[in-house]
Amino acid sequence: MPDRADSTQQGLPGRRLAWPWFLVVVIVYAGIIQGLGQLIGVDTDYSDSEFPTAESLVRNALIPIGASIVFGAAVVTWLGWWGEVLRYRAPVRRWVRWVPVSMIAVALIALNYGHLADQSPSLVACLILLGLFVGVGEELMFRGIGVHVFRRAGFTEGKVALYSSIVFGLVHVSNAFGQGAQALIQAVIVSTSGYFFYLCLRVGGVILLPMLVHGLWDVSLFSSLVGDEPQTDPGLVLIILLQVVLIAVLVVKRPPIEARNKTVAPELPG
Repeated sequence: MPDRADSTQQGLPGRRLAWPWFLVVVIVYAGIIQGLGQLIGVDTDYSDSEFPTAESLVRNALIPIGASIVFGAAVVTWLGWWGEVLRYRAPVRRWVRWVPVSMIAVALIALNYGHLADQSPSLVACLILLGLFVGVGEELMFRGIGVHVFRRAGFTEGKVALYSSIVFGLVHVSNAFGQGAQALIQAVIVSTSGYFFYLCLRVGGVILLPMLVHGLWDVSLFSSLVGDEPQTDPGLVLIILLQVVLIAVLVVKRPPIEARNKTVAPELPG
């Protein structure tokens, strides 16, 4: 069980959470979202859209995700990690700044403004809230708790990024309850997105930046899918293209990410 920092965690504030227990936390987190969605959600099988109305968006997504945010915040509070979760001091090279900049720019350009203009104000407002909730909830769990769990376990920054991103992708397999095998492909794609959000955390030094980028990214992705008649927007091509370009740069070219002459570990509060 998690306990107060032991000899391997000496000098670190708060309680210790071993990574296997983090996986348990993630399972509970996913169970809250899926369980509440099944319990209070409304049937949308009559529509081609996952969120045809504001009510479906609230009951199928906002309330379950909101509950998961409360759960994540409670875990961070119990662990006593707010100082670490809110800040992440691990400098990177200047070129990495283009990751959040490009993601924000493409998310804003690819937003399906025309389709949203045809929707009710309440549905558009709920979509914006959905982006906010997803950005806060998922980043708090994975770039907040997850990153620090693996970092406290003594893994290198590369493995911290890799493992937290893999867990982030795997948890989306829970969507298979509603989407079938498609969720497996989504999990792979989401894992790469998780790495990009990790880089946003490194660039900003605070968790608010990946929360913002993540929220805008999801609003843009869902902007064509809400309402009674979802559309395929050409802007989606930009999102896919940017994802492919970032993967090519980071995986194929593999430019150095760590700041020059930085051999010290990321700063810890306290």
